[in-house]
Amino acid sequence: MFIETETTPNPATLKFLPGEIVMASGPREFTNDEDADASPLAQALFSLGDVTGVFFGRDFVSVTIAPGAAWSDAKPQVLAVLLDHFVSGTPLFVSASAGFAVPAEDDSTIGDDPADADVIDQIKDLIETRVRPAVANDGGDIVYRGFRDGVVFLQMQGACSGCPSSSATLKHGIESLLKHYVPEVNEVRAA
Repeated sequence: MFIETETTPNPATLKFLPGEIVMASGPREFTNDEDADASPLAQALFSLGDVTGVFFGRDFVSVTIAPGAAWSDAKPQVLAVLLDHFVSGTPLFVSASAGFAVPAEDDSTIGDDPADADVIDQIKDLIETRVRPAVANDGGDIVYRGFRDGVVFLQMQGACSGCPSSSATLKHGIESLLKHYVPEVNEVRAA
């Protein structure tokens, strides 16, 4: 098995492509070792010591290391854990009967106004079709969190969370796109 590695705009994060589906439905993010209890793979990655974030996308795993850690040291260890996992066929998540379940997607929103339903549908469609694929290419994801008074609230995940260029992506890329297609949008903010 060969696992391809790609850099991301976030220098602390690398994107690993195992050549197979990682998450068939929805992405999942782990930001600490307690969250990782639901996944043997995430647990193994956090146990390496320098790992501070793990993100499962459709066909990739993004791994973030701590400030001061070097990818030259961490990359071989991460690759070994990923190879062991994918070659062995170990399930990505532990079973619910063991007291754990696949973590649910956090679908909390700011509290959308039902009168804005058409605008919200346009925003969600643009995020799904134009923004998410581009963000996934960088090893992350973006989640809609709400629309209120002309402001769209979005949450960056994976490699994009904490990336030095994420605020520029939100302001100059996504905000411009949404404003162009949805005149009701005045601003985009991180949720």
